[in-house]
Amino acid sequence: MDTKNVLFAVILSTIVLIFWSTFFEPPIIDQQINENKISKNENSSSPSIDNKEIKNEIVRADSINKTNRIKIENKNIKGSISLRGAIIDDIIFKNYKESLNSEDDVIFLNPKNSKNEYFVSTGWAAGGNNKIKLPLESTIWEVKGNNVLTPNNPVTLEWNNNEGLIFTKKIDLDEKFLFKITQAIKNNSNKSFQFYPYAQITRNEKPVGRQIYILHEGFLGVFGEELKEKDYDDIEKEKFSISSSKGWLGITDKYWLTAIVPEKGKDFKAEFTYKDSKYRASYIIREATILNPSSYVTNEINTFVAAKEVRVIDEYAQQLGIEKFDLAIDWGWFYFFTKPLFFIIDYFFKLTGNFGLAIVIITALIRLIFFPLANYSFKSMAKMKILQPEMVRLKELHKSDKVKLQQEMMALYKREKVNPVSGCLPVLIQIPFFFAIYKMLYVTLEMRHQPFFGWIKDLSDRDPTSIFNLFGLIPWDPPTFLLIGAWPILMGISMFVQQKLNPTPPDPIQAKIFMFFPIFLTIILAPFPSGLVVYWTVNNILTITQQWIIMRGTKVKTV
Repeated sequence: MDTKNVLFAVILSTIVLIFWSTFFEPPIIDQQINENKISKNENSSSPSIDNKEIKNEIVRADSINKTNRIKIENKNIKGSISLRGAIIDDIIFKNYKESLNSEDDVIFLNPKNSKNEYFVSTGWAAGGNNKIKLPLESTIWEVKGNNVLTPNNPVTLEWNNNEGLIFTKKIDLDEKFLFKITQAIKNNSNKSFQFYPYAQITRNEKPVGRQIYILHEGFLGVFGEELKEKDYDDIEKEKFSISSSKGWLGITDKYWLTAIVPEKGKDFKAEFTYKDSKYRASYIIREATILNPSSYVTNEINTFVAAKEVRVIDEYAQQLGIEKFDLAIDWGWFYFFTKPLFFIIDYFFKLTGNFGLAIVIITALIRLIFFPLANYSFKSMAKMKILQPEMVRLKELHKSDKVKLQQEMMALYKREKVNPVSGCLPVLIQIPFFFAIYKMLYVTLEMRHQPFFGWIKDLSDRDPTSIFNLFGLIPWDPPTFLLIGAWPILMGISMFVQQKLNPTPPDPIQAKIFMFFPIFLTIILAPFPSGLVVYWTVNNILTITQQWIIMRGTKVKTV
């Protein structure tokens, strides 16, 4: 087996993945505005949620000002709940800014019928043959008692249908991101009814920006023990429906999450749908709740409107017993590597106070863990480099006889006690760890807006400098595609030096491709978060140092 061919295949595969992640961008969806209502489903076992289109659109501030509201606030969020529909539709994250230089907090949920509407609604669907007047999203609720929602100060909303049924919602808020909604119906009539509690998340736009393959944004949920992830494009083509007795569902962005959790011990039907330019994640309890005369029924819904802080999400999963709720953060295939890496880097972040330094430390630790394996690999490469002239001679001598060439090459490897594969396998073993740290740095909220030294003010954003204005010395702002910063260039230089320490491919075509590879990768990685580029550069420098020391010990020319 030819080591260089294997390495060549690995590198080409990496290029394809990075190219796809960088340049594949789905189209933006046109926006339309709708209103929801409850109706019977074609499935006679339980009702479900249908949609009705509305043509008007309202500015966010106007929508908030034109509806009566309950103010909400704790240490992490602020906003309001609309009394029209009793929906959670105005949430702002107090501890996160829209951009690095902005003073504006992140606006997450937006009112119904506004641009970028995004809200959570709950209620009851009716079963049986009785025609029941139910509260809809246009219903005006009345506040009973406290009119400001804060931790330890819940609010209660009430609506009377004037037909013997009184609907109430008690809403609790904790110090972080959890709303607990306890909805109830009191029956003052002489009839019996069937009800099915439901909850729904409605959104009319995809997140703005490039979506890449290593990060899931869109619909997700855990049903039983299985995680289901659906892109927006998937649901535009076909709705997703599933039944389960435990789990949760929601819509996730890179850093933010809305999720609804059905009451434990009750079978539910969940759906991800797209209709009338609206995306919806919803569930409805499958078994009818019987409400007899002079009695009442209740149902509890846990609703999360959250910044995806790792420790907070984990605490909710443990304290509330929510199945695999930590998977709301997209840890990826290498979950058992990726998540522990986060806690290690978070420890060093708290220790040093600088996330960039934490990246440098964890990169060094990973290199230390793989030090013996890398030594073995580099020694093999060093021996291969020593044999390079003899391999070239054999190729010229037997260029017309491929069989003879292979026989002579194998004899050379055996005589010099060199295994060409031994230099490749250690590299392949390290690839899962590389992608795990790459994934961890990309998906976790904790690196957002964290500075490094010098010109890097946000490790989650690209390097803001550019070689085309001499890194700011020339008073000119290059276009985005020319923003090739200092750190990507350092990474490219380190790759070039590392390449020079490796055996040169005997194939001239491969040699040319390898020569241009650092330049190509520098351009491709320039838009990536600078934290990732710092990691890659530091890793290259440590690799070069280790490889240079080994080659000096084996008397191999390094220039």
